[in-house]
Amino acid sequence: MFVFLKNIGHVLYRIWFYVLVTVPIVIFFPFLLLTTLSEKTYKQFFWLARNLWAKTILYGMGCFPKITREQTMEKGKSYMLVANHTSMLDIMFMLMVSKNPFVFVGKKELVKIPVFGFFYKRVCIMVDRDNIRSRTGVYRRAQRRLDQGLSVCIFPEGGVPEEHIVLDQFKDGAFKMAIAHKIPVVPITFYDNKKRFSFTFLSGGPGRIRAKVHHFFETGILGEEDKSTLREEVREVILKELEQ
Repeated sequence: MFVFLKNIGHVLYRIWFYVLVTVPIVIFFPFLLLTTLSEKTYKQFFWLARNLWAKTILYGMGCFPKITREQTMEKGKSYMLVANHTSMLDIMFMLMVSKNPFVFVGKKELVKIPVFGFFYKRVCIMVDRDNIRSRTGVYRRAQRRLDQGLSVCIFPEGGVPEEHIVLDQFKDGAFKMAIAHKIPVVPITFYDNKKRFSFTFLSGGPGRIRAKVHHFFETGILGEEDKSTLREEVREVILKELEQ
């Protein structure tokens, strides 16, 4: 009986999450739509997404954020944000972590999510990882966004790892892009998102969620031949933190 009630609680928690994802979008739809009509108003869209959407979801789920920083991002400067990826909460929490407006680079499959997908395809840099032309086009689109003073966020594992894997191997894209555009890489560790809301259906629950912004990796003097070293050094910082 206890297990049955616990599973019912998990189901209701999942349903509540999708309610919280959808309702703010519906309520603020006109404002969100207006701020996505042009790339010039993306910063206004980011403010709405960060302060009205992400905060509503996290606090509404009972997931109270705590962020520690070894280094602080400068206002108006562009960065490459990278973090471990274990939960749908990663998107909302990343919006909380960075006050600097950024765009996500993410897989095109998320466009299929009702309501959320409508805005996702309008404001994110989508990539089809099985398509070489799509992967190449990411660099061109990212350059345009960086030229507008924005940052870029990539989850370098390329997806959510298997349950038993603490941190999957990183792909090159984020580090190649950071070196090409001479922007600092900002490693971020998410500790609790998997525990609070993993991709395992009958799991999760409210509680504290923590993130740590580590010291940045500068790329000004690096060349493309350094991308593998940079990739592994950044991964090691996050992995070491997760294994403590």
